[in-house]
Amino acid sequence: MPARRIALLLPGQGSQHVGMGRDLASARREAAEVFERANDVLGVDLRRICWEGPEAELTRTENAQPAILVHSYAAWSCLPEELRRAVSVGAGHSLGEFSAYLMAGALGFDDALRLVRRRGELMARAGTVRPGTMAALIGLEDADVRQVCADVSGGTVVPANYNAPGQVVISGDVRAVEAACERALEMGAKRAIPLNVSGAFHSPLMVDARDGLAAALGEIEVRDPEFPVVANSVASPVTGADRARELLIEQLTSPVRWVECVESMVGTRPDGWLELGPGKVLMGLMRRIDRSANVRAVGDPGDLDGIQGFLEEGHDA
Repeated sequence: MPARRIALLLPGQGSQHVGMGRDLASARREAAEVFERANDVLGVDLRRICWEGPEAELTRTENAQPAILVHSYAAWSCLPEELRRAVSVGAGHSLGEFSAYLMAGALGFDDALRLVRRRGELMARAGTVRPGTMAALIGLEDADVRQVCADVSGGTVVPANYNAPGQVVISGDVRAVEAACERALEMGAKRAIPLNVSGAFHSPLMVDARDGLAAALGEIEVRDPEFPVVANSVASPVTGADRARELLIEQLTSPVRWVECVESMVGTRPDGWLELGPGKVLMGLMRRIDRSANVRAVGDPGDLDGIQGFLEEGHDA
């Protein structure tokens, strides 16, 4: 394969679905071993939760986060070695940032798995201590969303995910988010969609989870990544272990600046993009941010057909 550059996209919570990774593990020994190892590491039958559900159990934050990381890593393990060596930059959406550091060799699999399980537990607990929610606002400019949040009194509400042009997720106290949705519609938003989440992720309401995550990160080895990982909270590439550790903690209470993350990666001029794991959410967002991108999702065995040659195709696969 000619020397090419690949950018990785790693999905976050919300991409999970019952059955995720089952077909891949049935078809590929490498993927099956990843799911088996996950069960051993966690002492939980995560494989059953992923493949059989029920959906309510899979959707629980402490299960969804390791499930998505495991599926993403299973897909990574199935890629040809030439493709893995061709990765020049990566980024993940929220939980996916941990997956990106795993692919980059900054985190070991066992440590990454225990870490995201703990992160999910901490985030769920923070959502119990201070209940909150999230909503997607469609059809407003970023500045308008910030104004909507500023206009709300009587609670906390902030932009949490800048996902794509005209699509921003807000997060905060339940009543404040509801008021912001009403205000957004008054300002011309096309839709305001409440999200089924267990807390106000990427907002100040997650502050109770920070110390626990910092402690968990302090107990494991974090290495310099083998390729730069563009961090959610600053939308710039990270190449050092200490900075990675710092920004993974900061991410809990900071917005996911996904559009800027992708734009930063576009600036490195990759020849192709791969989304690894369940669903095609980031592939869809990518096409709204940069329609010229050669992007492909890999989560099922059929997605691996022709994967070694997709960079030579010159079009979206």
